[in-house]
Parts: sequence; structure tokens; C-alpha cells
Amino acid sequence: MSITRFTVPLLAAAALLPVVPAVATAGEVAWQLCATVAKGWDPGDRRTECALVPVPLDYADPGGPKIDIAVSRIRATGARTGAVLLNPGGPGQSGLDMPRSVADSRAGGIGVHHDLVGFDPRGVGYSADIPCAVDVPEPDPGVPDKAKAREAAERAARANWRCVAAHPDFVRNLTTPTIARDLDRIRVALGEDKIGYYGVSWGSALGAQYRTLFDDHVDKMLLDSVMPPDLNVTAMDDGQATAGENTFHDFASWIARYDAVYRFGTTEPAVAKALLDLRAERGDVNGMLANPRREWAGLARQLAQIRDGGPISPESAKQPGRLGWDGEPHAFNHFQQTALLCNESPSPRDFETVWQHRLDRMKRLPVAGGYGLYEQLCVGWPLPARPWALTAGKSPLQLVGHTFEPVTPIGWAFAMRQRIGGDLMTIEDDVHGSLSALTCANVAVTFFDTGKTTTASCPGAPIPAP
Repeated sequence: MSITRFTVPLLAAAALLPVVPAVATAGEVAWQLCATVAKGWDPGDRRTECALVPVPLDYADPGGPKIDIAVSRIRATGARTGAVLLNPGGPGQSGLDMPRSVADSRAGGIGVHHDLVGFDPRGVGYSADIPCAVDVPEPDPGVPDKAKAREAAERAARANWRCVAAHPDFVRNLTTPTIARDLDRIRVALGEDKIGYYGVSWGSALGAQYRTLFDDHVDKMLLDSVMPPDLNVTAMDDGQATAGENTFHDFASWIARYDAVYRFGTTEPAVAKALLDLRAERGDVNGMLANPRREWAGLARQLAQIRDGGPISPESAKQPGRLGWDGEPHAFNHFQQTALLCNESPSPRDFETVWQHRLDRMKRLPVAGGYGLYEQLCVGWPLPARPWALTAGKSPLQLVGHTFEPVTPIGWAFAMRQRIGGDLMTIEDDVHGSLSALTCANVAVTFFDTGKTTTASCPGAPIPAP
């Protein structure tokens, strides 16, 4: 059966689904090479197998309509002891290729004794990918910022309303607890009493939710770049902007150490003032002031060139990992992300409040305050919020936080540990989900093999010199 048929509109797909057992077992799941069944898959990949696992559209009605969740795996290369499910985050991000990325990383040793298992969460990729898009055209450059923001928010809200109205039951069930229940159906389909889990970013929240609901079925769980224990997109924007503002001042301190190269000043305050003065003259440099450390050398050189009269590079002006009011994300299902966040965040739904929050944030945080991404998504969202209710468990839990990271600030990892337990390892870098790329990825391999956790600190990649 080709996986590609589940990219058709949801209602049509649901009508075509055959009658399936309430819970698929290991003997009922047909594994095939992904390259032979998944459209667009790398034809040279002979390791990764794919299958479809049926789950209820609504777990409150387990005998009702079903959808299929696309699952992938790379079998253990040595003496197998179990399986580790993987999720890269998002929400809205496909995870079907994550077994390959982990197998080929420095954490690849996890796959010696464990099957590496990925999946597309419902509403993403091959798992009943919901066909909803928000088309926000480029605004008239002469329109004031607030009017542009209002137009973008209202267009997005109208598109969201149309999609919710077309697929009400499906959208209502786009929540973290629902996807955690999908994970448990995958566990059963794998024939495992207990599963390991490795989640990054929003995948850490999914893992925490699974552990809350199914702790008895958790073997070991590792959560990297940890989300906060309570989802509120207003607080998320505040936390990310605060981390971004701190990054700006760290960047200014780094430039000051190399004044002989960049000539912005010899102290952090002097460099910060020089950069803000440059921004006042050239507003298009704002997206260059709070970027990851690995980009500092190139950005500092570009900023010095702009100060001296040179042009700005279009690539340098981009703010990696951030979206403005008119932005459009790529490589994941934008609507699924919006639905998950807004279905679960008790944040404002009206434009005026969200806009005022943005102005207040920019006043507190003049560099990064305007980078807010998430709160705007929920303007006009028509469904009520159902907040998370995460609790502690007894299964082995390793948390991983990144000291300088702006995407999931380190404080979120401490808050999550306080709520659900576990041990926290810190990585001295600002790179989102970088554990598998570092030498200390051996901590993950040891953890899944032995259950041994750590509270150690791990060095990240060094900051490049000029």
C-alpha cells in the first residue's frame, strides 16, 4: 500500500479508509522499504522501512473513523534490546527521516541495541497531512506597521476558520495528548511493552506528555532543548525575546574583544551603542544582531562593511529560525503547528492585545522584542484552549538544556525538571538540539543502554574567531 495516498484532503481520505482493528499489533503491520512506498524518498536508502499504523481520529470515539500514522524504522545493528521513538520537534515537523539522521550522527550508537523509530505526527507529511495554507501577500510598503500586522493576522485568521470549519473533528484533536496516544498505538504496533523516547524541542513536550499518560510503558526517555512545562505562547515569545536580547549583548562583548578587527569599540556598552546607532540609520540590520554564535564572525564583518558604506547581504539580513508578522515557515506543516499551539495555549485571541504585547516587549527588549513569532498565530483562533497538565513519573529521564540557546531558553529546562523530575545535563552552547552533533552524544548512547543519567556540563562547539 503506497503511503502517498494519505496526502489527499482529510475528509476524502477518511471516507476511503477500510475497517481496521481497534489497535494494530506487531503482526498486523506491514513493513516495506520507504524507498519503494513513500513518494520522494531517497531511492538509495536501503536501511529505512516504513509502515502505516491506524489510530482513532478521536480517542473519545475509538470505534469511529480512523487515520493512519506513517512510521519508519532502522533496525538495530547489534544485539537488539528494544526500540527508541524519535521526534525532532516543531510542532508540525516531519519525523519520518529522523532515524537516518540519528543513525548518521554522533548519537548513532543508540541504534546498535535499539531500533530507531520515526513518525510523522498526525496532520504532517504522510500522516493525513491536512491541506490548509495561509496565503498572506506582501503588504504595501507605505502601510503603517500596525495596519500591515492587522491585515496579516486577519487573513491568517480567516484561513484558519475555513480549515477548522472544513475539518472540525480533525483539528480539534490536534493536541499533544492526542499525539501521545498515537505514540502508544505505535508502541503496540511495534510489539513493545516499553519504549525508549528521544525528543527535541516540541518533541520534549510530547515526551513529557507521553510519560504523564503512559509512564509504565516508558523504558528510558531523553529530552533535548526542553520546552516549558506549561504552554503559553505569550510567555514563549517573552522568553525567546529575552534570550535574544542577552545574545545581542554577548555578541557586542565578543566584537569588543576584537576591536582591532571590527573597530566598533573596546567595551560591550560602546559596541552595543554603535550597533544600535547603525540600526537607527539602517533598520535592515536588526535581523543580524541576535544570531547564533557560529555566525558572529561573518555578521560582524558584514556590519563593519555596512558601517563603512557597503551594501547589506540579503542572506545576512535573514533572522534564522524566526518569523515576522508576515512570515511563512518552511519544511513543516504551518497549520498543524498553529492548531497544536492554539488548541493548548490560553493566550489572547484578539489582535489589539497581541499587538500591545509586542509593543511592550519591544520597549523592554529593543533588539529582540520584535522577533516574536508564536502569539500572533492564535489571533482569531476559534477553538477553546485545553492547557497541558504534565506530571512527574518514575521512568528514567534525562533532560538536556543549552546554556545560551534562544529558541528553548535554559530556564525552561529547569522548570520542566522541577515539574516532571529527571536529571539535567547542560551544554555550553546556543545551538538548538545539538546533543547528537557533539562528542558528548555518548551520554545519550550510555543512557539508552544502561539508564544512567548525568548532571554534567558538556562543552559546545567553540565560537569561531574572526
